[in-house]
Amino acid sequence: MIRPEDAQFHPPTSDDPLWAETNYFGLYAGQDTATPLNIGVYGLFREPLGAVGSTVSVNSRRVTMPWAADYWDAWEHLVVPQPSNLLDYELANGLKVVCSEPNKVWDVDYSDPAAELELHFRFTGLMDPYDINDPAQDPMAAAKTHADKDWDLTWGHAYAGHFDLTGQVEGEISLRGATTPIDCVSTMDHSWGVRAERQTSRLSWMHAHFSKDLAVHALFDFGTDAGPDAPSPLTMTHGYVLENGKVQGLKGGGGTTWRTGFYPEAIQLSVTDSSDRTWELEGTALTTFPWQAWPGTVGHNSLHRWTCNGMTGYGECMDFIGLGELGAAYNRVLGTR
Repeated sequence: MIRPEDAQFHPPTSDDPLWAETNYFGLYAGQDTATPLNIGVYGLFREPLGAVGSTVSVNSRRVTMPWAADYWDAWEHLVVPQPSNLLDYELANGLKVVCSEPNKVWDVDYSDPAAELELHFRFTGLMDPYDINDPAQDPMAAAKTHADKDWDLTWGHAYAGHFDLTGQVEGEISLRGATTPIDCVSTMDHSWGVRAERQTSRLSWMHAHFSKDLAVHALFDFGTDAGPDAPSPLTMTHGYVLENGKVQGLKGGGGTTWRTGFYPEAIQLSVTDSSDRTWELEGTALTTFPWQAWPGTVGHNSLHRWTCNGMTGYGECMDFIGLGELGAAYNRVLGTR
């Protein structure tokens, strides 16, 4: 169970210096236009080292280089402000975050005058945080169905503590003189554990938001053996459906992702919740962006337009692959010189 104090830093349960805590806010604006903006705000706090990595991205395009996006900024060695406080912090890159109601309300402000960027929004949770490690909340945790040792070595350690939370996002973004209102439903997360520099397994983190009354969020594993441009089956690890204020954990399901350069271009999902309802979803990519949350991984990020039972929604898919696995996958295609 996630408690209010879990919005704050946690005492490390390991002496590994790579212990980390993260906050990720993914959102979007202008989603019904020809150029929707996919926005990401991230902080990775390595408190034992006194360092913070932080990235901010704004992207309406199909790009495979981060600097080709509308905006990209990445810092790897910001100083953890003292006294350390995850409920109220301001970083030297221009990011300020205040959590006025733990695990419920965050106000996020970011300013980069040199790039003419101002980003301001409030995230308000529409549910209680979803604890993927709580068997009373998550059917997959209760069944202990995930036994992939590689997944456990990377994401099992990084997500030793983890919650996902769907909420309403309201604010505005101004970039190079163009101001766009933000009004969407999206999902943030917070995790704490040992976050290795080298990622040895994959993670597909995705969600589809149709309204305040319906959202689907899920995590999947997938393979890279077929190469960067081949479909890959999805194996679900955790997830939930938020419907009319009630959360139902997902107890099974999967799907297929069709890829170009490992970017998720099209997705078909079939997932079953704890009340035995099956949800069929299809997603089509509107953007692509190579998000390096930290140097050892690439999150192949796409904002998707989703359909389900005649409804249209939006949400991100981020397919994380470690650099070593990416190198091996491309070597199988391109060969060795």
